[in-house]
Order: sequence, then structure tokens, then C-alpha cells
Amino acid sequence: MASDVVAIINQKGGVGKTTTTVNLATALAVAGKKVLVLDLDPQGNATTGFGISKGRGLYSSYGVLLGLVKQSEVVQRTYIDGLYMIPSTIDLSAAEVELFPQKDRDSKLKQALADADYDYIFIDCPPGFGLININALNASNKIIIPLQCEFYALEGLAQLFNTIQSVRNTINKDLMVSGILLTMFDRRNSLSSIVANDVRSHFGNLVFNTVIPRNVRISEASSFGKPVILYDMRSSGAISYIELAREFLSRKSK
Repeated sequence: MASDVVAIINQKGGVGKTTTTVNLATALAVAGKKVLVLDLDPQGNATTGFGISKGRGLYSSYGVLLGLVKQSEVVQRTYIDGLYMIPSTIDLSAAEVELFPQKDRDSKLKQALADADYDYIFIDCPPGFGLININALNASNKIIIPLQCEFYALEGLAQLFNTIQSVRNTINKDLMVSGILLTMFDRRNSLSSIVANDVRSHFGNLVFNTVIPRNVRISEASSFGKPVILYDMRSSGAISYIELAREFLSRKSK
């Protein structure tokens, strides 16, 4: 059975892509799923989010993306049962330039993951719309879009959806949006509620019911190289990501 490959993507930075990748993947692994996290961001925050040291060389997502090593040669076990990682290194910054002259530049990652055997593969995507993200979208069958509950939240979403539709029309007809996830929601700030209502009025049921709050425990967990659901399971951030995992699974079953 083929893996469910899920790209966590938004062209904007700082909207909660990595936090969502790390915590959703952890929640599903704790629930008994076999999960792989692929860090495709040169910053490597998902890598450090699991306490894995960043290095250099081919044995990383860079080598996998360029087809220089097999994904099975690069996978590392995390300290969480059932959760595996392909780490990122700074070498990934050069991947865009190195991919460009290649004929199969849009499908390198899809080829690399073809024999991967997991229940779920989560791809932590970098900001922007380069070849790395095109590869991620081509390799995926689902997308989760984290959206920060702040001013200009909807800015750029039209471009993202245009890119998704273009990928569907040209290289990956099976690609679908699993949901839009509202992140960094602050109940004390009326703007958060205004943005959330605006997003729901535009996208309806495409928006997850689960909302991720602003929560200091999420930031603290990252600094300790742990997902928040393991750092402080009783925190509002942890509870929200556990609920997101339930909702994600329920959407898959429909």
C-alpha cells in the first residue's frame, strides 16, 4: 500500500509549517502509525525539532532530492517509536540551481519516495515557490496549509491555490488540499477572530475545525528539541495538535 504523502506548505514564512509538521507527525506516531518526516527546508528546523543535529553532505534531504542517494540510506530513527526522519542540511540551499538543468527536475522527489513504506510521509516545505516546493507537490497526494491568524493572512493564498491547480493540471492530478489550518490564534486579540471568520467564510469546510493557539509551550518545546505534545501534553498547544491528528484521520476516512 502506497504511503500517504502530505506537503505542509505555505509560501509565507513563520506561519507554523514546521511546528505543524513536527507535532502532527508525532501525534500520529504515538497513535501507532508509521511516520516519516522529510525536512525540505534548508533552515532545518524540523530536524532540530526532533533533537537531530544538522550536518553536511549527501546523506540528507539534499541527496535524496538530487537522486544522489536512496531515501532508505538517509532515514534516521527518532527517539519516538514509529517516527523516522530525513534531516535537512544547509546543502539544500543549492538544490534549486542544481535541479534546474535536469530534464526530470519536477519529479526527482516523487521518484525517490516511490518505494518508501510508511503510513504517512510529511514534507516540511520551505517558504516560496521554487523547484523544491514543486517537487514536494508532485510527490504528495495531500496538502495542509497552515495560515497565521494575523493581518494579511489571506495575502498570497490565491497564488498558492493557482500553483496547486497548475500542478494538478500538468504533473499530479491526484493532488488535493486536505485542509487549511488556522495557527497562532490569540483569543485576547479580536483580530484573530476576525481573520478566522474571514478565512472560514472564504473556504468553508476546507478549513480544519481545530485551531492552533498562540502558546509559549510550543516555542519552549522547540528550543528543547521536542514536540510540544511530549514536552507538555497538558498545554493548550499540545491538546490542539492531538485534536488536529484526530480530525486529520477523520477527514481521511470520509
